Amino acid sequence: MNAVVKDRRFWDKTARKYAASPISDMEGYERTLARTREFLKPDHAVLEVGCGTGSTAVKLAPSVARYLGTDISPEMIAIAREKAQAEGVGTLTFEATALDDAAWADGSFDVVLGFNILHLVQDRAAVLATLHRVLKPGGLLITKTPLLGEMNPIFRVAVPVMQAVGAAPSVTFFNAKTLARETEAAGFTMMADERHGSKKKDARVFLVAQRA
Repeated sequence: MNAVVKDRRFWDKTARKYAASPISDMEGYERTLARTREFLKPDHAVLEVGCGTGSTAVKLAPSVARYLGTDISPEMIAIAREKAQAEGVGTLTFEATALDDAAWADGSFDVVLGFNILHLVQDRAAVLATLHRVLKPGGLLITKTPLLGEMNPIFRVAVPVMQAVGAAPSVTFFNAKTLARETEAAGFTMMADERHGSKKKDARVFLVAQRA
């Protein structure tokens, strides 16, 4: 069983529990939403990869002309569609797909968003190359990523154990410098490197990068 299939099963199984979980740092989350809106325009076509249950998509979609949220988990997407219907956001659609299977044309989007997703992919270089391809020249990549390489080293021991019993998905460990370097290597120019958490230490980096 390949990693994508295993991860899809994990997220399908945990989707409802995930949807019911409260946001741990609401102040930091709201700061990220506000900062992201500063880069969005009413005529933009936006892609969000790893949209989960659609909470962020529902909040940001009214700011743009077209917003597509995607996730590998059909159960996550089902919940996201329920939220979009309840909120009546007409500019928002969802699609259950993995990036490897997506058939978006080159230059399809003005902005690509990826919140809490890049640490969950095995081949970040391939993912960043795909996101670069589907962006229009001058388009923006906006991400916020948990940096497991900056967190307690115990995670390096605990995560494999949790994965062995099906209690954790695929994850990778890296720091902010590595992520910035990989993003630039994929053909992006860094525009912003920020931390939005309200707590003393924030291990999630918010990056904005422009496609050349």
